[in-house]
Amino acid sequence: MYQIRNLTENDDINVLESLGAFTTIEYLRDLSVTPNSAAAAYFASQMNVRRRQVICDLSKSHVVVQAGAMQWTVGNVNATTGLKGVGDLFGKALRGKVTGESAIKPEYTGDGVMVLEPTYKYILLEDLSSWNGSIVLDDGLFLACEASLQQKAVMRSNLSSAVAGGEGLFNLGIVGNGVVCLESPCPREELIEITLQNDVLKVDGNMAIAWSGSLEFTVERSGKTLIGSAASGEGLVNVYRGTGKVLLAPVTG
Repeated sequence: MYQIRNLTENDDINVLESLGAFTTIEYLRDLSVTPNSAAAAYFASQMNVRRRQVICDLSKSHVVVQAGAMQWTVGNVNATTGLKGVGDLFGKALRGKVTGESAIKPEYTGDGVMVLEPTYKYILLEDLSSWNGSIVLDDGLFLACEASLQQKAVMRSNLSSAVAGGEGLFNLGIVGNGVVCLESPCPREELIEITLQNDVLKVDGNMAIAWSGSLEFTVERSGKTLIGSAASGEGLVNVYRGTGKVLLAPVTG
């Protein structure tokens, strides 16, 4: 039996969102300051530079988290590798190699509570039912997900143009029914959501942080010819083609 006090009911903590097994909180002010750092902490808070954390209720769902993300647990909580055999180990190691993600992400089971490490990034909770059961992530966005979801490496459609564009050949894809927790470089209020219905989105730069797994993702010339691309001044662009949606973070980078 356990009780947690002075966490979500603390008047300095704002509960931002709850979805599935996850609840995100935000520290409105940094009270652990010295006289020398108080002014910087005050202005950081005014500009929305604040610490945020994710609380995982394992009684609702077991969760998989990025390696090293756990800060503390209470109650019946057990950490496992989530491996189902040698073949699964090989597959996850290969996926981690090509996507740049950690090969083994620990899976936490039980019915207790786990709190993840604080971050100054913005936390996004995405229900995959609103993504038709499949989402592809830009590098470094994955923080946690419900254990019912499956992870896979998603390969770019045209390898040669991906190499020419300086982009990676693989991204991390999440498939299934459940909630995924992302670390975004900018808040949801600044994200642009583009919904495509058998159409095309072209983006100059790595502004897309997540897109539907149903979309075809390639790197192409901005114009039909080399001369046209040179005249436009854009060169190669990221292209998302088909039916689905894309989240853009245009104010970062």
